[in-house]
Amino acid sequence: MKKLLVLLAALLGITVLAGCGSSGGVTTVDPQAFLSTAKQPGVVVVDVRTPQEYAAGHVDGAINIDVEGGSFDAEIAKLDKNATYAVYCHSGRRSGLATDAMGKAGFTHVYNLSGGIGDLQAAGATIVS
Repeated sequence: MKKLLVLLAALLGITVLAGCGSSGGVTTVDPQAFLSTAKQPGVVVVDVRTPQEYAAGHVDGAINIDVEGGSFDAEIAKLDKNATYAVYCHSGRRSGLATDAMGKAGFTHVYNLSGGIGDLQAAGATIVS
């Protein structure tokens, strides 16, 4: 029993030191991990900024669902909860709100970018308008 507790404490420590958070079906990742995930077949990249911000420049292939728009909950309700989503915004605040809502709605594979679109661009993402 003591060995099991030591093992569990070690695993918890490793998780904390890794710097990535995970809650329910949501995992927060750095820009490199985000881009690696986004390149995988079937992953849906979601920009949760306003339509105006999206039009000014977004990650190539991303869809736009404004987290602060009045229809966010209705829009995510149309999505496959078992698909994989990579979600970003300008700075990380709105993607955090969006991925929290997605996790609570039952989505099982959601990746939240720690940072924003500028961090993705600096990491090599193609930005289109």
